[in-house]
Amino acid sequence: MFDKDKWQEIFDTIRKHKLRTLLTALGVWWGIFMLIVLMGAGTGLQNGVFSMFGSHARNSMYMWTQPTTMAYKGFQPGRDPDLTIADMNAIRSNFGEAIKDIAPRMWVPSGEIKRGKKSGSFDVRGDGPDFINIQAMNLTNGRFINPKDVEDTRKICVIGKRVKEVLFEDEEAIGEYLTMAGSEYLVVGEVASDRSNENQAQQDNQTIHIPITTAQRVRNRPNAVNWFGASINEPYSVYDYEEKIAALIRERHNIHPDDERAIGSENVAEEFDNISGLFTGIRVIIWVVGIGSLLAGIIGVSNIMLIIVKERTKEIGVRKALGATPKDIISMILLESVFITTFAGYIGLISSVGAVWLLKIAVGENVPMFSNPQINMSVGIGALVLLTIAGAIAGLIPALNAANIPPVVALRDE
Repeated sequence: MFDKDKWQEIFDTIRKHKLRTLLTALGVWWGIFMLIVLMGAGTGLQNGVFSMFGSHARNSMYMWTQPTTMAYKGFQPGRDPDLTIADMNAIRSNFGEAIKDIAPRMWVPSGEIKRGKKSGSFDVRGDGPDFINIQAMNLTNGRFINPKDVEDTRKICVIGKRVKEVLFEDEEAIGEYLTMAGSEYLVVGEVASDRSNENQAQQDNQTIHIPITTAQRVRNRPNAVNWFGASINEPYSVYDYEEKIAALIRERHNIHPDDERAIGSENVAEEFDNISGLFTGIRVIIWVVGIGSLLAGIIGVSNIMLIIVKERTKEIGVRKALGATPKDIISMILLESVFITTFAGYIGLISSVGAVWLLKIAVGENVPMFSNPQINMSVGIGALVLLTIAGAIAGLIPALNAANIPPVVALRDE
């Protein structure tokens, strides 16, 4: 039941001790403000780092060969074995249940790429149909390389965003031709990188993709592959198959089983997990700092309540002498504690949401390593509820002490 007199008394006490109340509320406000802002900033940092991967297949890997360092089966060190399409087929054959996509790639020296009077220098890569499922890029127009393109060694190409801007500007590119190394290639698709890392995105966007068999013919290296990417089906893991695939490559190319340097690889899943582990640690630190700030605020409330009880000892004795029950005394102290804690916590929550929103606007969308800071409102509201409960507990001990003071002792207090 609402007790107008009790609330009026609480506000009178607050008005009489403005500075003390302000400092108490400031400790509570700072605790929840720091927790929410740190969480928002941590989320923004995490989103920014993960956006560097873009739509990159997480459970994937890349592999290539390097000069051997150990003699084996009559072969001397320093040999540089070449991967082949047959190796890709062998991987499919041996690990078919786990392999989701496998994408061989070949570098193609291209020189100047022309389209009418316009020209530019771009990277040309021979790729398979699965490459777009692994690499972090989106098909924005037309189609990507398909199995028929590879089978028929077609002279078609898929161009990156930057290639489109330079050679076509605002014109339609699909159905037009590019001239590369004296041959014309039909443009069938356009792609754009969705990675936030500017250098990586720029490299992706200035690449021209042609069927890998066409690239092999241009380079006069039938079946050759420079490197390949592979993604693994769930519930299998790259961790389980990276070494198995490397062992198969060593066996097929007469590489010593212990020659680890002869096979190079990049485990995307491992990189992703390492970063995830880093941010798990960051979240733990944020919670430790935030909870520490909250506890400091709650301790401040408890101390202030103890001071208030000490200052009002005589008043409490008069109340008890006039018939006030321990329940009345406890509720009076608790209500003031809960009110200060809840109000300051609510202001802290609102101001922290505003601070994160301003941070998002100030940073914008083009800052590497930081993107879209977010707040989990359920966590914020939960923190506010816990703060209110903690505020009640903080005021409970002073309230119990006040309720247990004998009226005679309280009235003698100076």
